[in-house]
Amino acid sequence: MTAEVIYGNVLAENLRLEMREEVDALKEQGIIPKLTVILIGDNPASKSYVRGKQKASSFVGVESNLIELPSDATEKYLLELIDTLNKDSQVHGILVQLPLPAQIQEQVIIEAIHPDKDVDGFHPVNIGRMLTGKDTFLPCTPFGIITMLKSKNIEIAGKNAVVIGRSNIVGKPVGQLLLNENATVTYCHSKTKNMEEHIKAADILIVAIGKAHFLKGEDIKPGAVVIDVGINRIEDGSLTGDVDFESAKETASYITPVPKGVGPMTITMLLHNTIKSAKRFHQV
Repeated sequence: MTAEVIYGNVLAENLRLEMREEVDALKEQGIIPKLTVILIGDNPASKSYVRGKQKASSFVGVESNLIELPSDATEKYLLELIDTLNKDSQVHGILVQLPLPAQIQEQVIIEAIHPDKDVDGFHPVNIGRMLTGKDTFLPCTPFGIITMLKSKNIEIAGKNAVVIGRSNIVGKPVGQLLLNENATVTYCHSKTKNMEEHIKAADILIVAIGKAHFLKGEDIKPGAVVIDVGINRIEDGSLTGDVDFESAKETASYITPVPKGVGPMTITMLLHNTIKSAKRFHQV
C-alpha cells in the first residue's frame, strides 16, 4: 500500500481562486479586506514568510500593508502602533510576525491585538472561543490541517488522533480542533512515557516536533493518516519534514509532503480569516 499524498499547495490554490471571487464580490459592495503585517528585524525566515503572505494576498485581492520595524524597536512603540491599527476601521486583520526580538514579550503583543482583528487566532479570547466550540478566528496552521483532512473526506469522529508536539501555535490548538470534530486526542511530548505505543495506536498522526525525520514508516500503524507540520532545513540546504516521507508513505493511507503540504494552507487560512473579519465588520 502506498499512501495518497495530500498536496496542500493544490488545495490552497483552489481555495484562493474561490476567495478571489468572494473578494471581487465584496469590492463591488465597496468592501476591501485589508491585512496589516508588522515585521520586526531581519530574520530571513520571517521575511520569506511575509513575502509569501503578500503574494497570496495580492492574488486573492486582499490589500496587504507591510510595516517594517528595526530589530531594536521597543515594546512600547509596537504597542502604540497596534493600538492605532486596532482603531483603524480600514484594517480588518493585524498580524505581528513571530518570533520577536528579546526585548519584546510575545504574549503581551498577542494580547494587545483586538480579538476582532486577530486573524492569526492566537488571542486568549479567540482561543477560549475555539475551546468552547464558538465561531471565531481559528489558528491558521491547525485550521489548515483540518481543512486538508476534510478535503479528502477523512473521517475524524471516533478516531484515535495523536499530536506529537504541544506548542501554542500548532500542537495544542490542532488537538482541540480534532476534539471539536469528535476525535479521541492524545498529546505526546518530551515527557511522554511509552510514546511509541501511543504513536502505533494512532489513526491520525499530527507531527509538529521540529526534528527532521523523527517519525519513520515502521513507527506508524498501517493505514494511519500522517500530517507532517515540520519544516527543517538539512545539510544540503533542502527542506524536509518531521516525518521520513519515503518510508512512511509505504505504511500510511494518506500523507502530506514537505514542502507543498501544510505550509501553503497556513497562509490560505490567514486570508480566509481576513476576509471573514471584513465581512463581519461590514455585517455582510
